[in-house]
Amino acid sequence: MTALVSWSGGKDSCLAAYTAGIEMCGLVNTISEYERVRFHGVRKELIQAQAASLGLPLIQRETRGERYREDYIKAVSAARQADTHALVLGDIHLEPCLTWAQGVCAELALDLVEPLWGREPEEILREFIDTGFEAVVVSTQANLLGEKWIGRTLDHAFLEDILKTGCDPCGENGEYHTLVLDGPLFSRRIELLETRKVLREGYWFLDIRGLR
Repeated sequence: MTALVSWSGGKDSCLAAYTAGIEMCGLVNTISEYERVRFHGVRKELIQAQAASLGLPLIQRETRGERYREDYIKAVSAARQADTHALVLGDIHLEPCLTWAQGVCAELALDLVEPLWGREPEEILREFIDTGFEAVVVSTQANLLGEKWIGRTLDHAFLEDILKTGCDPCGENGEYHTLVLDGPLFSRRIELLETRKVLREGYWFLDIRGLR
């Protein structure tokens, strides 16, 4: 039996996949009409590069807010294989997210696997760092975490600094989002070649224009 991973490209979905203890058969990812991951703001090509390094097939589907659930279900349906029995997500403590995922899995007759659910965010972030994953901050809420946080690597210094802010250490409330570049699941590191910081509608983004 295998599982699909709901993959945003960030640390939580990555650590969930790593700790789920189930063989992964593919990644499911949704993008906006601008061909970027919602909230994270990264281009679709970065998710494709991650999938290639992970050696997993990727189903990437464009969607808009009003039809997100419908498009997400279609993407999971397209990605599942004959022996797919579960969907792995990286939710931590937001009840509406868990309820939404439970409804989707019930409709698709899949088991819901939430390895991070109910754990302390500080503990999760520390495990991500200690396990050897590499990730950078690609978006922040500008009123909470300013420009200086964009592009930062998730390391122990980052952990110490984020704890001082009063924000959720994992950014579970949307304070920040990340992109994973390397780690135990990856066959090769993703290198960012050209980046710039952009402020848009109250959010800072790391606009990544080149990679290898």
